[in-house]
Amino acid sequence: MTDKFPAPARRIGSLQRLDCRLHYEATGDGPAIVFAHGLGGNQLSWWQQVAHFAPRYTCIAFAHRGFAPSSALPGGPNPADYADDLAALIEHLGLADVRIVAQSMGGWSAVEYALHRTGKLKALVLAATTGTIDPARFREPERSRLKDWAMAGERAQADLTGRGIHVAAGARMAAEQPALHLLYRHIDDLNAGLDKLALRQRLMAGRTRAPEELGAAGCPVLLIAGDEDIVMPPFAADAIAAAVPGARAVHIADAGHSAYFERAQVFNRHVAEFLDRVS
Repeated sequence: MTDKFPAPARRIGSLQRLDCRLHYEATGDGPAIVFAHGLGGNQLSWWQQVAHFAPRYTCIAFAHRGFAPSSALPGGPNPADYADDLAALIEHLGLADVRIVAQSMGGWSAVEYALHRTGKLKALVLAATTGTIDPARFREPERSRLKDWAMAGERAQADLTGRGIHVAAGARMAAEQPALHLLYRHIDDLNAGLDKLALRQRLMAGRTRAPEELGAAGCPVLLIAGDEDIVMPPFAADAIAAAVPGARAVHIADAGHSAYFERAQVFNRHVAEFLDRVS
């Protein structure tokens, strides 16, 4: 006879903001982890993390403003609103013991939330993101590496786009895990109508902080990089960790920009070990 394990409690809801509605899903019980997705995702992006962490944590996955199934916005979302949305969601759900795991675009939400509400976070995980930290303000030697890396990244992205491969998924995912790559594209397609080029430009314009500023968050910080990332320099994690007391960086081999999706088992292990140490 197969043992029966109860499914974790799950609740789907929405939060009405002044100009939009935010969709969220809460799964599991225990202290909270809030997951903030990237430009190519929504709350579905975290399916492998929610399944892993829900037995021990309340996992909150949401769709950023302008990303379905949250409501659309004329002209697209302004990333400057992300942190306030995150704060409102945390307050709406009555979360008092919060950890944030953010990937790529989600880092804009997480970093600004952490710096505007210092002392309210238990832990912060930034995966493949600098958030609002400006890479041009990295210390050496990482700052001098940016130009060459960006040129190589542009060539690699153009090559993948020409071959029909999602640049945030990467060539290795497409070759080794084609079903996973297809799912990644399907999730991204849910927001095919969103002007992501314009949104990306707004995100880049919002990079104004020095790495050292993240120290004011007042909580442990883990930075996770995929060694084959062509969207975000993998060495960005090391640059930020070196500037923030107590922060640490880990690298995931054979992974691109979306290590949480591509190498979920390894990603989850790093996050779990980090949270176990700081809880």
